[in-house]
Amino acid sequence: MAMPTEVDLNLAPPPTDPVAAAAPEVAGRSPGQLAWARLKQDKVAVAGAVAIVLMLLIALAAPLIEWAYGISPNAQFQDRLDRFGMPLGYAGGVDGDHWFGLEPGLGRDIFIRMVYGIRTSLLIATAAATLTSVIGVLVGLAAGYLGRWADAVLGWVMDFALAMPFMVFALAVVPTVALRFYGPRDDIPPLFRGVVLVGIFAVFGWTGTARLVRGQVMSLREREFVEAARAAGAGLGHMLFKQLLPNLWAPILISFSLALPNYVTAEAALSFLDVGMVEPIPDFGRMIDRSIDYLQTDPAYVFFPGITIFVMVLAFNLFGDALRDALDPRSSR
Repeated sequence: MAMPTEVDLNLAPPPTDPVAAAAPEVAGRSPGQLAWARLKQDKVAVAGAVAIVLMLLIALAAPLIEWAYGISPNAQFQDRLDRFGMPLGYAGGVDGDHWFGLEPGLGRDIFIRMVYGIRTSLLIATAAATLTSVIGVLVGLAAGYLGRWADAVLGWVMDFALAMPFMVFALAVVPTVALRFYGPRDDIPPLFRGVVLVGIFAVFGWTGTARLVRGQVMSLREREFVEAARAAGAGLGHMLFKQLLPNLWAPILISFSLALPNYVTAEAALSFLDVGMVEPIPDFGRMIDRSIDYLQTDPAYVFFPGITIFVMVLAFNLFGDALRDALDPRSSR
């Protein structure tokens, strides 16, 4: 039998290293790309993102939806109500012209008011989350990097803000501020009330982000790249915004995504207590407040706004949790 020659042995393929073969697929991927890959594989995150994008599109296209629907949010249909002010027809007046029925008493279309209610909630929540994130990041950067007396003073301010009861403060301050600029019988502009609500949220909401950023900065300020930049003579602004801040985008983004549903519910709660947005601006909290009186006679009136705000908050919470797990896989262990 012929023996294999040296040429035959050299033609044999070399053994494959599975680690080396997989290396090109992993090498060069940034933390953002890895987080994006984890998010795409999370079905809960995808479902939450789809719901959020859909609500954002509805909020942005509210005037276009109003034009296509053919009904304005403040139009009243008194002819579709009975003598007791209840909508005629099935399930609170649901039909081809009024998809979610009509409001008892005023006869306004519920669907188009919910479309603008989504816009109101997202606008206030986004503005409040953005402002509180900016304040929290600035305070956290200063407290964590400067330390000593600056950390002590800013920490005391954070403790003071956390000690104040949010709901009691809001119930007292919002009407007081309104009376400071307007009389008891004046119509308060919706923009003014929205600015006041965002300001109230900013007073209380920045502390969580500030504590988170402060802890991250305290762990980063002793790292080699910070020491090298300090030794090179970098100024305070360069250290905070060029060296430290780029390494904090993940916790800041997580804090922002989880703050949005909190402000949605807080705004609805204040409107429910009659210190939030005012007429004629559509608002979920005020719609739910009015629907309580018709809970037995017209349950559809409370169902549609209630289920919408539930889905909105649930989508933001699910996506925020999934984003946290994607950016920091160790958090889910």
